[in-house]
Amino acid sequence: MNSFPSCIGIFDSGVGGLSVLKALRQELPQENLLYFSDSAFAPYGERSEQEVVQRSEHITATLIQQGAKALVIACNTATAAAVHHLRQQYPKLPIVGVEPALKPASISSQTRQVGVLATQRTLSSQKFANMLQTCSHNCHFHLRAATGLALAIELGEQSQIKNLLIEHLKALGKFGHAPGQIDTLVLGCTHYPLVIELIQELVGPTIHVLDNAPAIAKHTHVLLKNNQKNSPLGVSANAGGICYQTSGDLKKLQQFATSLGL
Repeated sequence: MNSFPSCIGIFDSGVGGLSVLKALRQELPQENLLYFSDSAFAPYGERSEQEVVQRSEHITATLIQQGAKALVIACNTATAAAVHHLRQQYPKLPIVGVEPALKPASISSQTRQVGVLATQRTLSSQKFANMLQTCSHNCHFHLRAATGLALAIELGEQSQIKNLLIEHLKALGKFGHAPGQIDTLVLGCTHYPLVIELIQELVGPTIHVLDNAPAIAKHTHVLLKNNQKNSPLGVSANAGGICYQTSGDLKKLQQFATSLGL
């Protein structure tokens, strides 16, 4: 499928951003969506900040050239590293970043104990540190850099995914609803919601697992409307298309998208 004259550009280091793409499709069925998977450089969480910024700049320029009227950075690591820079570079372009749902978690947790799985790059960013400082006055956050997990999801290595999840979840602490136990888990990488059912199975059905994708989609909708860039609903509703591009294997990306019902 070709790109569009007017679309929402979305990018991630790989397939993780498909979780955001799916939420955008549900929230904005009339919009054309152009998704770029930078899988040749995945995972961003294990690259330097300079590399992530450079890739983000290159991909953003490419998406704009192909008609992007708004940008969704569907990657926590790229958001932390590059969103401020991109907003300065493109002040008239509506740009939505993603970030771990620390505030919603701090509000919903009954035990005041919240687990956070994210990449090392996200956890070590100044943006994350600022968020943590804002939310941690009434809640304790247990942080875990889930090294290797995003890559395992990218490669579809099911046994490795489960082994890594068991390791990283155990390192966070005890899950439950008793005092001192973690009752809420924040997924701080867009790859992780792709295996949310397995995560829920491992932590237990009563633990609140937060996927920020629906909130990101709603925020994108509001931003488009406020900037008068939204496509109107009407006779052409549900006619929005999806275009997939990648620095890696396009067929693999499309197969992954199909498996998610996209």
